[in-house]
Amino acid sequence: MNSSSLSRIRDLIEKAEANLTAARQILASLDGEKVEGGKTLSLNEMASGLSMSSFGDTQILEGIFDGQNMIGPNEKIYTVAVNYASKSKLIPGDRLKLTIQGNGSFLYKQIGPIERKHVKGVLSLENGEYHVLAEGKSYKVLLASVTYFKASIGDELTFIIPAQGDSEWGAIENVIPTH
Repeated sequence: MNSSSLSRIRDLIEKAEANLTAARQILASLDGEKVEGGKTLSLNEMASGLSMSSFGDTQILEGIFDGQNMIGPNEKIYTVAVNYASKSKLIPGDRLKLTIQGNGSFLYKQIGPIERKHVKGVLSLENGEYHVLAEGKSYKVLLASVTYFKASIGDELTFIIPAQGDSEWGAIENVIPTH
């Protein structure tokens, strides 16, 4: 079997695993399994059922974005490049696939965005960290997002947060220009 056939088989297996995971999550939400005792599952609990596999010296695993990092199925924390998180507008609850190649490089791909809510907010600086004040709450935001969108303190922004549950983090969608 040639290397392109092996690569194609690996891709098909990854897609099948991702589809099974997505189907299980949809089924669980329809059956009400996402809520236990009136409590929404934590990001760690959401990550615990995700897949992890190896092909030679390459590891492939799924995880849940927590606002800064990815929580893997083994509850291990994996650093996500802030530029990728900012440009991809990742928010807590988004499902990612991480490929750790034999040479040690990390390749992330967003495979399951969580349901989003778009709100307007104002950029602020609190204790040396950037926040967006929206809907009466202060959300943390990555510094890379602030610099990527060239935002300044006091700017009005469109901001993305998870549609359900309570989150500490969100993602800047864009700066609303002032005239």
